[in-house]
Formats: sequence, C-alpha cells, structure tokens
Amino acid sequence: MTPLIEIKGVTKRFPIGGVLSGRDVRAVDDATFAIGTGGPEIFTIIGESGSGKTTLARMILGLERPTSGEILFQGAPVTHRNRGERLAFMAKVQPVFQNPFEAFNPLKRVDRYLESTARQFLGLRDQPAVDAAMDAALQKVGLSLAELRGRFPHELSGGQLQRVAIARALIPNPLLLIADEPVSMVDASLRMAIVNLLRKLRDEMGVSVVYITHDLATAYYISDRLIIMQRGRIVEMGPARAILEAPEHPYSRLLKASVLSTEQAGDVTLTVTNDFDSAAAISPEGRLVARPDGRMVRVGSD
Repeated sequence: MTPLIEIKGVTKRFPIGGVLSGRDVRAVDDATFAIGTGGPEIFTIIGESGSGKTTLARMILGLERPTSGEILFQGAPVTHRNRGERLAFMAKVQPVFQNPFEAFNPLKRVDRYLESTARQFLGLRDQPAVDAAMDAALQKVGLSLAELRGRFPHELSGGQLQRVAIARALIPNPLLLIADEPVSMVDASLRMAIVNLLRKLRDEMGVSVVYITHDLATAYYISDRLIIMQRGRIVEMGPARAILEAPEHPYSRLLKASVLSTEQAGDVTLTVTNDFDSAAAISPEGRLVARPDGRMVRVGSD
C-alpha cells in the first residue's frame, strides 16, 4: 500500500548571522518516515520548543521547502507549480493551528470562513448547498450552523473556536490533518473533547492526523505511532505506547521524567536523577537502530 505521506531524508537549514556569514542551523536533520501505510492513523511528533517539529509540519504542508530530501504525498512529490496544484493538495491536506483566536480575524464572522472554504474547495455556488456543507462539517465536531451563524470569534469559547477550525478543515473532505499543538491554548477541561474528536476523525471518517505536541499524556492517549525529536533529529520512533511506557533514548527518558505525576504534585522540590541530567546535554547524533518491539532508537555516533 502506498503511504499517504513519505518523508525521505528531509533536512531544512536556516541561515544565521546574515547571508554572507556562511553559517546555518539545521531545524530538521535527515528525517525519514512514512504515514498511513496501513490505513488511517494518528502519528504524533513530540519535542520541546526548537526541536524542529513545527518546521517539519510546515514542510509537509508545503509552506516550507526542504533544503534536501523529498516529501511525497500519495507517491507524488509535494511541489506546487501553480495555484491549481496548490488548491488540489490543500483539499486533501488541511492544517489546524495552535491558537484558534489567531486563526480567525476578530472582525469577521466565523461562518464566513466556513462559507469561503466550501465555495473554494467544493466549487459550490448556490447558498443552500453551501449552508448544507457548512452544517455537515459542524455537525461532525458537535456544533451546528444555526448556533454559529453571525457570531464573531470573541463570542465563542476557545474550545468552540478550535472545533470550528477543525470543521473548516473538514469541509474539503481531507485525507490528512496537520494539527499543531491543537489543545495547548484550550482550557484543560476542554482538551479531552478535542483529543477525542481527533480519534473520531480517524476511527469513523478515515482521516489520518499528524498530531504535534509536547504533551505526553494526550500523545499516549491517542497516538498510534510517534517520533520524538531533539534539536532537529529523530531520536526515537515507533509504536506510541511501547515508547512512552519504556522510552529507551536518554532524551526520551528525560521527557518522561519531566512530567509531573499526581504523587509529585504536593512536593515542594522536584528532583531529577543524575542520569537524566546528563541526558539533557546529550547530542542527538548516531544512527537509528531497529528494536524487536518495532521501535527505532538513535544510538552511537555518526
């Protein structure tokens, strides 16, 4: 089966210190993996700020071009020579951004965003058909056009607005959603509603999701497979539960050790063992090696 997305040796460099300095930083370094080889899945990218996870997502969306390597969607290179090719790709691959309040113009009614998406991607012209497409997408996320029509972003909660953003992304009937920290700006009480919605998209609608996060708890709950990134490199990759229950790479173990448990919540001082202190400074060099449980771990040095 042809993967939905293939990432082949992708590297992204950004110049630093000016164009003439000759120096650069590798935001993503030699990333290789595939998504959707066995059907719809939730594929999670985990890493702290600066790990390269958002840059990788932007390359999948075609918003950044790799410095080297190749990205394939359904076996074809992600290159857009004209507006028509770009729109055809975006109909199948849709983004959901971190902050819903930044994704919507505060002076524009939210239903206008849905309407423009329906007209642009579905080619609808008559208003009843547009309204039906909008309402169908909103129903999938637990909302309706009747309750949203004419309302501005500030009149909705963060959870409602993020669900509207997901509904807008669903209008073209995409095969893949790129969800960049979709619950980080939502109240804790509403996070599980969004996370459960992503599971519903996979299970009931056949939509694969690239879920980008630093939240190990939600990653454990919804992920089929994951990668952990450190300074642009994948240091561990494979089945989500196997990795999060027993991480092998020192950086992966550090991330898990940094999660505050309920037993630790009352402690005045939290300590990390010396092993994890050394892991924080470890270089993400080496090569990915396969393990019997299906994971790959970066070991040794190049």
